[in-house]
Amino acid sequence: MPVLVPGKLVLDELMRWAATPGLDLVLEDSFLPKIRAAAQVVADAAAADQATYGVNTGFGKLAHTRISPAQVEELQKRLVLSHMCGVGAPLDDTVVRLVLILKAASLAHGHSGVQTATIGALLTLLREDALPVIPAKGSVGASGDLAPLAHMSGALIGMGEIRLHGRVLPAAAALAEIGMTPLVLGPKEGLALLNGTQVSTALAIVGWWKAQILLRTGLVAGALTVDAAKGSDTPFDPRIQKLRNQTGQGIVAGELALLLRGSEIRESHRFGDDRVQDPYCLRCQPQVMGACWDLLSDAAGILEREANGVSDNPLVFPDEGEILSGGNFHAEPVAMAADRIALALAEIGAIAERRIALLIDPGFSLLPAFLTPSPGLNSGFMIAQVTAAALQMENKHLATPVSTESLPTSANQEDHVSMATYAARRLADMAENLANLLAIEAMAACQGIEFRRPLRSSPRLEEAFAQVRAISPKLEDDRCLAPEIQALGVAILTARLANL
Repeated sequence: MPVLVPGKLVLDELMRWAATPGLDLVLEDSFLPKIRAAAQVVADAAAADQATYGVNTGFGKLAHTRISPAQVEELQKRLVLSHMCGVGAPLDDTVVRLVLILKAASLAHGHSGVQTATIGALLTLLREDALPVIPAKGSVGASGDLAPLAHMSGALIGMGEIRLHGRVLPAAAALAEIGMTPLVLGPKEGLALLNGTQVSTALAIVGWWKAQILLRTGLVAGALTVDAAKGSDTPFDPRIQKLRNQTGQGIVAGELALLLRGSEIRESHRFGDDRVQDPYCLRCQPQVMGACWDLLSDAAGILEREANGVSDNPLVFPDEGEILSGGNFHAEPVAMAADRIALALAEIGAIAERRIALLIDPGFSLLPAFLTPSPGLNSGFMIAQVTAAALQMENKHLATPVSTESLPTSANQEDHVSMATYAARRLADMAENLANLLAIEAMAACQGIEFRRPLRSSPRLEEAFAQVRAISPKLEDDRCLAPEIQALGVAILTARLANL
């Protein structure tokens, strides 16, 4: 049984948990005293005469409005209901599970003032795979992911909808079906549930996860293209990388060298080839893909720290008996991490699209035009490259930084926001585009290798070749390639291909 240890979360493990329906996750017992101590501080503040934001006051611009002790519970319920304003398609199951995990972890640090039962309710939803229906749009990524987290919170109190084993039910009915009583929120609990960056962070982590898969796929596809075009592996020599002193570049060059090791195609033109240097899309893969590797590594560090932090407001410090207002709900770090991931996705695609263009051009690849045995009667990969160009143009547009955007909200009380939720949400579209683009490259590269037969590529690349061919056979005469592109793209994005 997996144990939730706030402050010790690791991205790879979070993704494994999020992909597991019916995850029985248990909070480590040592956090329970901290949670109860913080809840007591909040209870004392609710009964006191002094104004404490979100406990006995209104919210945002209404922070100066006092709420009577008799209305403290109603205040939290109405907060949740008023913030359930999300629109758009619901977040997918993996993201929602991750939101629940991250929210439980944040609250369990013992600085939010919630009851242990509230955290337990989040973990119950996970265990029962009763997933709140959370519309994807409606958060600006500051003062927390308010609207989407409100839909998550609404499910806990029996409002909104829950997807239970694939069926969308009214939340109250779904809770009854799993034997769970709707929560009655205590002082500050609604605010603690709504405040936080968990939706932005979950979307960004899933985007990072996909980007890691796609970067590795891009290396395999790029190596296949090197062999198909009879390119050189000299640019991947470790001595070259050492002089640059860039971490990602060295890692990528080493992986490309390993992928190509043992290729008969490479050996066939090692001597006597009068092409002195390959085009940049082949030769500069370590420099470009290495920079993407570094971007993703940086983003991973930011997101892992965010997953292990507390982004509520105000924060409770039970040892001092104080409740302090701050701005940890502002998701600027997440937005900037998402922008890093977007840049990496765009550049992986940019160099891959250029490699596809190289393969179909006989002047560079020394292969038949458009990779067809009978150019003219057949168009081969002509329009597949056009599709790749369209996908890449879309990703270039989507890679425009989002963290530099801001619109004031809440009557200018919340006057600078991060837009982290959109910054992270757009990564899913970019990843799908890139998966299809890399599918086109892999298919084109394998077609090019067919023209080098009977020579064989390296053992690792021959394995990748076989995996591609299991989905997309050799192109003889023209046929509709769309189903094969899409099937290979899905297989890539879901990491079902071990070597691609």
